[in-house]
Amino acid sequence: MALPAQDALIDLMIMAASSDMMMTEAELRRIEGLVQRLPVFEGFDGDRLAEVANECVDRLNAGQMLEDAVREALAAVPERLQDTAYALAVDVIAFDLKTSQEELRFLELLRDLMPLDRLTTAAIEAAARARHRRLPD
Repeated sequence: MALPAQDALIDLMIMAASSDMMMTEAELRRIEGLVQRLPVFEGFDGDRLAEVANECVDRLNAGQMLEDAVREALAAVPERLQDTAYALAVDVIAFDLKTSQEELRFLELLRDLMPLDRLTTAAIEAAARARHRRLPD
């Protein structure tokens, strides 16, 4: 059964957050905040968020290959929302301002499987870094 588009977007955020093998509470709260406030999630039942996230993690823990999971999620996202899907994944990864090699590899995999040009993905990445910067201590 195909994933609903909103579930697929959440799956991509969960995969992004867990790509470094350490999904933090802050990343989960970030995902929850994005789901609560972005127009693409209008009509999504917020009470289902934990269920959708757990199903994604369960599939990966059961041995589904990451590339297959990404392909499945992207197949459920309409083409006009592919840039949104990438932006959501980047936003979750950029949230802590520390990007690991595993997270960079996940973004590379995502870019390779999407119909987005490099200029678009670079702009999305730069915008995420700018949004998450903090004032120096």
